[in-house]
Amino acid sequence: MTDSTSPSPTGSAAPAELDADVVVVGLGAWGSQALWRLAERGVRVVGVERFGIGHPLGSTHGTTRLFRIACMEHPGLAPIATRARDLWLDLGERTGRTLLRQTGGVMVGPRDGHVVAGTLRAVEEAGLEATVLDHDELVARFPAHAGFGADDIGVWDPAAGISYPEAGVRSAVETAVGLGATVLTDTRVTAIELVEGGAEVTAGGRVIRASHVVVALGAWMPQFVDLPLVARRTPLFWFEGKDSASTTPGGDHDLASFPVFIRQLPDGTTLWGHGADKADGEGYAVKIGLEDSRGSFSDTEADTVDRYIHPAQDYGLLSAAVATAFPGLDPTPSKAIPCMVTNSPDRQFVVGRPGGDPRLVVAGGDSGHGFKHAPAIGELLAQLALGEEPFTDIDFMDPDRSYDGTSWMDEAGDTADPTAPQLTPSTSPRTA
Repeated sequence: MTDSTSPSPTGSAAPAELDADVVVVGLGAWGSQALWRLAERGVRVVGVERFGIGHPLGSTHGTTRLFRIACMEHPGLAPIATRARDLWLDLGERTGRTLLRQTGGVMVGPRDGHVVAGTLRAVEEAGLEATVLDHDELVARFPAHAGFGADDIGVWDPAAGISYPEAGVRSAVETAVGLGATVLTDTRVTAIELVEGGAEVTAGGRVIRASHVVVALGAWMPQFVDLPLVARRTPLFWFEGKDSASTTPGGDHDLASFPVFIRQLPDGTTLWGHGADKADGEGYAVKIGLEDSRGSFSDTEADTVDRYIHPAQDYGLLSAAVATAFPGLDPTPSKAIPCMVTNSPDRQFVVGRPGGDPRLVVAGGDSGHGFKHAPAIGELLAQLALGEEPFTDIDFMDPDRSYDGTSWMDEAGDTADPTAPQLTPSTSPRTA
């Protein structure tokens, strides 16, 4: 991105022959929702997407994502998740699609571990509804889980559930187009230039001129903005039961019996996931993944990311953890696909106007927990682009904040039992 001039003091000046009031670059999780929320306001908005709408090449695919309101990553995310819930339901009603299923979810680990401590902090500071389960209640309520630590407790978040990435993106874009937005697909952006009173976006051999640009490029953000963002290769995995009936409706690993969870194991490994639902759309098996810590994933470049799956490297540790924590599941994944996230140094979102420039709004650093918030982030991006007051405090997302490398996991506490057996990769995993 280049800046060929200084912004006007008020940001009110505009380049001649504007094509739009706002151009949104990238129509993934956050950009698609920004497009909708801007179109809802009646502004002239153009959205540019390098691939197709709801494509599987970035960060917004894989059928489902976890949804939580008691967000352990930061208490300030609770009002954003609450607004996201309302907007998911609104968008679902408009399009006739289910975009959010609130099944409830359990966060598990020692009280001073980052999963439970962070969740309880969010519950307390945001005044949320939740139930603390002691060790015996945890064991009794979730029989498909095994290998609990002696000090493990649970926090039941009744508002948790799953959302749907591809459907969410497509619904937002379709609704925006119906409200008058212009969408360019299969169109690669090659330059973003801040000019007097606005921005010029070079895309597909043409230049789009607008008063404001929203840059929401996911794993491609490092190519366009000077911010400490790093793309990470984070494959996704699904598992079947050793007894095939366990992942069918009414089975032990069906979503109704095996709801959303985030679980810190005694050795510090953290898993997230949810049960199967073979009757939901095209159907899916149990989805389980590793938290992006302890060397489980690797930095990458979005254009050259390795899209192959390597059994030992990609799911050796995960399979070992699944075998310990969920003995009723076959620990070898039944399905695996590539994916990416984009981390900031403190694992918080990077949303706002760098340097206070009214021409530019950035949205990146999802850090693996961004999709649930997508429509509310879209609302914030629309507010920022148009100079409206944000509906909640977002100082902790400020692109100009100090990045000291300390993340929410450090602040909440992260303990591991040094006497617990350490998980090791399977020495001869089968090919998925």
